[in-house]
Amino acid sequence: MASTVLVVTALEDVTADWVIAALHEREVPVVRMDPADIGPALTFGFRIGVDSPTWGGRLRTASREVELGEVAAVYYRRPTPYAARYEHLPARQQREFAAAEARHGLGGVLNDLHDALYVNHPCAVTRADFKPAQLQRFAELGLRIPPTLVTNDAETARKFAADHGPVVYKTFRGLPRSEDGRAGAIWAQRVDPDTFDDSLAVTAHLFQAEIPKTGDVRVTVVGRRVFAQRIAAPDRALDWRRGDWDDLIHAPITVPAPIKAALHHYLASFSLVFGCFDFALTGDGDAPEHWTAIECNPNGQWGWLPDAPAITEAFADILTRKEAAGDDDARRP
Repeated sequence: MASTVLVVTALEDVTADWVIAALHEREVPVVRMDPADIGPALTFGFRIGVDSPTWGGRLRTASREVELGEVAAVYYRRPTPYAARYEHLPARQQREFAAAEARHGLGGVLNDLHDALYVNHPCAVTRADFKPAQLQRFAELGLRIPPTLVTNDAETARKFAADHGPVVYKTFRGLPRSEDGRAGAIWAQRVDPDTFDDSLAVTAHLFQAEIPKTGDVRVTVVGRRVFAQRIAAPDRALDWRRGDWDDLIHAPITVPAPIKAALHHYLASFSLVFGCFDFALTGDGDAPEHWTAIECNPNGQWGWLPDAPAITEAFADILTRKEAAGDDDARRP
């Protein structure tokens, strides 16, 4: 019977380390791999045919080996992009070809393992990673959302600000690493519509009406289990992520039943088992109308939260199928 958990992530991933440690305590076989290690440190031989209609064969890392049929669950975290493996190749065509072949070959097999539970499936993560889709799904499920504009037109942005000001700007994605490899970020920030000009035409921009919030909430959903923490920054920053996370003030908060039900439906609609939701509160949080949905990270961080140990155990329960994954079995995106 399949029992191995395949953990797909980069070498440095503290969040994955915690889940792996919890699985080891339960004596669950674990194989950790980073697809970008393809080469001598990661080899494989997969076969399929009329007599064997599902992919089989062995995957070998520098320290582990597993038969595909032994994989019961795949914990897909944050693997290194395939392209990083081939940066040394001299020509762009060579780099792009090698990366695409690895992604479609190795990735194509690993993303379609027979009867394996994915937490979360990479295709589902990709589909759920677009903020416009998130906001529309929130609204469809009856959750409050901020008035939002996606535009590259300065006059449209000015009119939106006049109708809904004050207005904040947010990025759709995180800031890519710089050429020297350093990480950066662009935080949510208030914007002055008088500064809008034709430079907005260069790309898409996300503007939202600022919510007069009394606090923020991070809700982490793992299967049917829900963990919620109210977050306050000492300086009452618009975006609590921009300061020192060690200074943040956390307090458990109860999620209203209608909000909780909507979050389970949200995850099921994207074939997700897990998600990190951000809300802005406009009251004490007791009533659903006090909760404004901001976004959902389908592969978010949670290791910094006070309830991280309980979340870790929830992941271990899901990956060993000691708890139902949710409304959808998450085997396919």
